[in-house]
This record gives sequence, structure tokens and C-alpha cells, in this order.
Amino acid sequence: MYTKTGGDKIGRRRLDTHVIGFQKLGTNLDYNQEDGFFHLTSNELKGTFMLLDEPSVTGTANIVMAATMATGTTTIYNAACEPYLQQLCKMLNRMGAKINGIGSNLLVIEGVDYLGGTTHSMLPDMIEVGSFIGLAAMTKSEVTIKNAGLNDLGIIPEKFRQLGIEMNFNGDDIHIPSQESYTIQKYLDGGVLTIYDHPWPGFTPDLLSIVLVTAIQAKGSVLIHQKMFESRLFFVDKLIEMGAQIILCDPHRAVVIGLEREHQLRGITMSSPDIRAGVALLIAALSAEGKSTIQNIEQIDRGYQNIDTRLQALGADIKRV
Repeated sequence: MYTKTGGDKIGRRRLDTHVIGFQKLGTNLDYNQEDGFFHLTSNELKGTFMLLDEPSVTGTANIVMAATMATGTTTIYNAACEPYLQQLCKMLNRMGAKINGIGSNLLVIEGVDYLGGTTHSMLPDMIEVGSFIGLAAMTKSEVTIKNAGLNDLGIIPEKFRQLGIEMNFNGDDIHIPSQESYTIQKYLDGGVLTIYDHPWPGFTPDLLSIVLVTAIQAKGSVLIHQKMFESRLFFVDKLIEMGAQIILCDPHRAVVIGLEREHQLRGITMSSPDIRAGVALLIAALSAEGKSTIQNIEQIDRGYQNIDTRLQALGADIKRV
């Protein structure tokens, strides 16, 4: 196996969980200065017990896939349990793997000698679903999200309800009616709402940027606490330039003071530092008065296929240059 780090500009993204997991299964790790890659090699993978230092989604997925054909039994504690992981484990089991504990943070995998073929339908993208909920509310649009995968959205709809967004569930579809206004809930004691990220079944960090931008036109205030990445809130300076009332307390926390639709955001030129910030800026631009230009859209394309043509179908005035 060869690997090299990269990705969004959201802060440190350690590979330790991935690599340590492979090492515990019996691989050797060497860093090659000439090609800049880590090389993991092994003659045989052997099952073992491991307690992950963080419930990394991709880290867990990599270890699970390796452990399915390792010799013996592998136990992974503090495993990620996101729906992405659950569907991977279910697919592997249909291929002949023996994985127990699916949906929990304790996976027990008995190694097998052979995996066969299967047919699998991918889950709907929960981040896209959440993004379109925020988009509908921010732009006062009526939108129906078909085949949203409601059973696998976890706490996501509830977090948007806390922003005051109305949603109707019809079968596996989500209908968001056009809302002139939406009011952020407070805690039972009257305290200001805090929305923070947490490993599943907590709220996914990938939707905090969407929640933040959606709160801009709400009534009330909310504290957004991005715990997992230290550079993910730095895009708010562009939102402030557009006219949003946001206080960036530190790299991890921002207070959004809702404009209550008394003022529209104004269009500006901006750049997308990562996938979710890019779509948050796109939502802000669609709700703003005047023309906005978003640069570095490759970041958005990585997470939202054909986003421009799909938004055009909803009536957006958007052009890819």
C-alpha cells in the first residue's frame, strides 16, 4: 500500500489511525523520502484487538476491509459507526465476510479466505440532503428532496428543525415548504442554542458550515462549535463581507446573529477553501442581492456532482465559467 496526504484546507488530518491499525494487523511502515510516500508491506495480516485513538470513518473502513481476510479474529473498539461504515460492512458480509456489531462502535471480524461478488445500492448522500435543506430555507424556496434515505439521516433533520426550518416527511422524501421566516430554538432554560459536531450518531462536522450559513437569515442566535478541525470556520470572513452578523470567537467557535431577513446579503467575489465551505458560500450567494463569483470550484465539484445544472433546474441563475 502507498499513501500520501492531501485534501481540504480544514486543518490537520492525521493518518495515524489508518497506519497504526495496519501495523497492529502486522504490516511494516517505511517512509520513502524520494517519492514522498509511506509504504506499508506485509506477508500476512493477522487478527488482533485494537482500540482506536479516534473513530475515524475512513480509518475504520480501511481496517475493516483489511481485517475481513486477515488470519484470525480482529476486534475494533471505538470504531466509527456512520451509515457509510454500516453499508460497507453489510456489503462485505454479503460478499462472504463475517462482521458482527454493525452500527455499534465495537466490531468483531472473523477472517475469511474468500470474498465473492454482490450487488449493492449506495446510500443517498446525507451531506447533500442537509445542504439542500439549508439552501431551501435560506432562499425561501419550496424544495422536495426525493429518496433522501430518512432512516440513515440520524439527528440531521432535528438540527435543522432547531433552526426553525419546517420539513414534511412523505415516505422517503423530504418536502421543505417556502418559509418567509424561521426562528432558532432556545434551550429549555432560555439559553442560546449551541450546535456542535460529534462522531456518529452525533451531528456530522460536514454540515456545520451549512447550518452556519442557514442561520444568517434566521430570527435569533446560535453558537456554532466546530470541535474537530481548527481551520474550518475561516470562511466566515467572506460571509461577514457579504453582510452577515457573525462573531468568530476563535478558530473553533462562531456566533451567528440572525438578520431576520431585514437585510439581504450582497454579492462579492470569494474562493472556496473546502467542499462544505464552498457550498455554504454558494448558498449565501444564491440568497444574496447582486452577482457573486466563487473561485476554486473544484473543491465544490468534489462533493456535489453537476451542482450548477441541478441548481439551474431549481431556477437558480448560475453559470460555470
